[in-house]
Amino acid sequence: MTPKPSAASTPAPDPTCHSGSPDPFTPPNADEARTQRTYTSLFRIAERHAATDGQRRRQVHPLVLSPHEAVRLVSFLLSGGALLEDGEPEVDRADITAALSLVPSARAEMDELEVGLLEMARGRGMTWPEIAFGLGLQTPQAARQRYERLASRTERGTESAESVESAD
Repeated sequence: MTPKPSAASTPAPDPTCHSGSPDPFTPPNADEARTQRTYTSLFRIAERHAATDGQRRRQVHPLVLSPHEAVRLVSFLLSGGALLEDGEPEVDRADITAALSLVPSARAEMDELEVGLLEMARGRGMTWPEIAFGLGLQTPQAARQRYERLASRTERGTESAESVESAD
């Protein structure tokens, strides 16, 4: 008869399964997963569609700042994330007020971008569960409700919300 190993000689269970993923009995941390997806998403898009200076500049007007670019610039300068060039004036209260005045326009621009992206995703055959995953939402219904809410706030979306509803 073979003696059973004592508890002291038994190795502790490995918290990872053979594939290197976390313990299959521990639910993943949603915030950590979202952070990892965000990093991976930025890296993927940068590598595939913004690898050159020309690719990065193709969505930016060469002579005019968009509202979100202006808000980011002022925010970066105020936080120290960007440095003033020699001879450039300091960011003052009027600059901050101007940036704050542009926030609603920047938000509307992002809403329109999101509505357009959601419509293109649906047009390419993506399902609401796939879209919900991409947006970090818990349910397909939440993704669809988000689309409907954004579409009702944008000019572009109000015209196409009915076509998305009729397609389902």
